[in-house]
Amino acid sequence: MTTTPLAVATTYFDALESGDFATVAAQFSDDVVWHQPGDNRFSGAHRGSDAVGAMIGGMMSVSEGTFSLKRSAPLMVNGDVVAASVHWTAKRSGAEMDGTGIDLMRVADGKVVEVWLFTADPAEEDAFWGQG
Repeated sequence: MTTTPLAVATTYFDALESGDFATVAAQFSDDVVWHQPGDNRFSGAHRGSDAVGAMIGGMMSVSEGTFSLKRSAPLMVNGDVVAASVHWTAKRSGAEMDGTGIDLMRVADGKVVEVWLFTADPAEEDAFWGQG
């Protein structure tokens, strides 16, 4: 099994794009730290794979199962950090979101240990996700 940062990130994004959330979750270390941008119900630092899983599940719930994210360029690697240009969409009753951003992930020992997300339009995301 290949566990280079590129291989782990590729497995993560392939699974995310196909809706295979069990494989997505398997890429995280137990003590992963996820930094979600903005000022909405999902913003802030989420610590631990259970907290990250709950956040992703919450996003799927709020978006009525429509949240979709795709890579918009090849993955880029610098040591143990992988950068991904991404595009996402989501719809829910009365709202739509169509965004772009950069996802950075640090990989150690074959697992994602830290994730930083950047969005081109934080106000759009905040409006879509709301305060909960």
